[in-house]
Amino acid sequence: MFPKIRIVLVQTFHPGNIGSAARAMKTMGLERLYLVNPVSYPDAEATRMAAGASDLMDTAQVCESMQEAVADCSLVIGASARLRNQSLTELTTRQTGTQAVQESHNAEVALVFGRERTGLHNEELAFCTHQVSIPGNPNYNILNLAQAVQLLCYEVFQASQEQQHPSTAEQRDYPSLDAVLGFEQHLEKALEASGMLKGASHKSVARLNTLFRRARPDIQELGLLRSMISRMEKQGLACQQAEEKSE
Repeated sequence: MFPKIRIVLVQTFHPGNIGSAARAMKTMGLERLYLVNPVSYPDAEATRMAAGASDLMDTAQVCESMQEAVADCSLVIGASARLRNQSLTELTTRQTGTQAVQESHNAEVALVFGRERTGLHNEELAFCTHQVSIPGNPNYNILNLAQAVQLLCYEVFQASQEQQHPSTAEQRDYPSLDAVLGFEQHLEKALEASGMLKGASHKSVARLNTLFRRARPDIQELGLLRSMISRMEKQGLACQQAEEKSE
């Protein structure tokens, strides 16, 4: 039902949770499972807990890093018990389902879940475009991994039912994570060539990256930005060469 939406589990400790998550996925029509450095996999306990969803275990993709698991995705939503990374756009669970379904018509989408006890680390959230936190009882808001997967997969399924007649409005195509990271590296290189980074801290570059992440330029807009940056980079190099000659 959702050929372009994947569920990514990062460094899952208990193999049974992988099987339970696979079962939760299949009940809502999602079948693409990615595992980042699972502690134990394949594992008989994972297969047992998957029950009738063992076919998802057979086709699961095992990756060495989160970046590898989501590099070709344009929408990467990280699930967290609390919203820790203030640079990421925050979505509700309902918005998560709606946006995931909408963007999956034209691009790859990933819903990412972290470790059972510690969730996603900040360096992993850096590979997300958005974040979502599942609300609950403030005195006991503790969901296990499979429950969290089930809730967001339900929102995806529910959104698909509400979008049986897609809008005729123009669809925007967004770049993959790899393309966004390439842009950020290009921007930093151009700023260095122009001399604008002299005396600036790494946080200044990070804030610029945050600005563009929040703006979420589409593919054409990102191409325009990269063209502008290339011109700035050439002008910066030309100025440097002129200064060197004058010396």
